[in-house]
Amino acid sequence: MKNVLTIAGSDSCGGAGIQADLKTFAAHGVYGMSVITAVTAQNTQGVVAIQDVSPEIIAKQIEAIFEDIRVDALKIGMVSVIDTIKTIADKLKYYKAQNIVLDPVMISKSGFALLQPEAQEALQKYLLPLATIVTPNLPEAETFTGMTISNLKEMREAAARILALGPSYVLVKGGHLESQAVDILFDGESYYEFEAPRFKTKNTHGTGCTLSASLAANLAKGMDVVKAVEASKKYITTAIEHSFPLGKGVGPTHHFYELYRKAGLIDE
Repeated sequence: MKNVLTIAGSDSCGGAGIQADLKTFAAHGVYGMSVITAVTAQNTQGVVAIQDVSPEIIAKQIEAIFEDIRVDALKIGMVSVIDTIKTIADKLKYYKAQNIVLDPVMISKSGFALLQPEAQEALQKYLLPLATIVTPNLPEAETFTGMTISNLKEMREAAARILALGPSYVLVKGGHLESQAVDILFDGESYYEFEAPRFKTKNTHGTGCTLSASLAANLAKGMDVVKAVEASKKYITTAIEHSFPLGKGVGPTHHFYELYRKAGLIDE
């Protein structure tokens, strides 16, 4: 079995962050491990509060994993302060971590800042160059590039600009487009488009976390980046299609839909 690590924040309502990542890893048949960078108090209506974990404890968590267990891939999610970012970068370079998926979590769906403005530059400087693939949505890509992005041409330009910051691949996610949901992958030479239907649902909590965790799992299992993106796009599309209402706000995607279906737990 492959071992996959998530370095991210905890979501108390279970739809995003560490909890979504571990569910996704399980759905992909890989063994999930975690380094918690922050504890959030949140529900389907939004983020109430955040408590960052100290850089010292983050470092110890990373050390505990890498000193004992082979890490076949990892994803980085919520890293909100400069010291956290530097600590993670130093440890990943020390352990020569491979197959790194960076999900640049900046703002929650409710508008709560999950990456402090002063930490954005540190994210670009220290983590982007380590990433096998970075997965910004359109607002995040706009932050990286200073562009306004509203169509596929601008997405391609943004992908090229972000690639120049150091990652090996850039996946610009088009979920915020008004038309179809198209993601664009760029490797420095070729652009790849991944299109999916758009579903009429508000229940999309944790989609970015889930996609990046799926990518890490697929890379760990030996897929190349293009195949991993293709498979992960299919997985998140199914999870969104079968998302469900929970609480009073934005519900989660269905991480285990296919497993439940195969087990006969879901009526067709």
